[in-house]
Amino acid sequence: MNEDRIIGTARNLGGQAQEGFGRVTGDTRTQAEGIVNQVTGTAQELYGQAKDTAADATRALRRGAVDAEDYVRQTIETRPYTTALLALCLGWVIGRMGRRD
Repeated sequence: MNEDRIIGTARNLGGQAQEGFGRVTGDTRTQAEGIVNQVTGTAQELYGQAKDTAADATRALRRGAVDAEDYVRQTIETRPYTTALLALCLGWVIGRMGRRD
């Protein structure tokens, strides 16, 4: 949970209290300000959730890249001839794609 989510939740709750106070006292300005604070707090909380989701996705992508790198490294170390043959074939295919016959 990041700072935006905490501040957004606090602002939302403060806005609810402010709206309630405005409703009880009959002060429409305080009530309207409370609603604005609630909306602002909710938006900030959603922004914080989006940041958390993006950070989680980035961490998962990094883990996947590290796992892929480990797999490729292990394959190259355990099967060097197969890897060399595969690289040769891949180079030949790429070379054929660039030709215009």
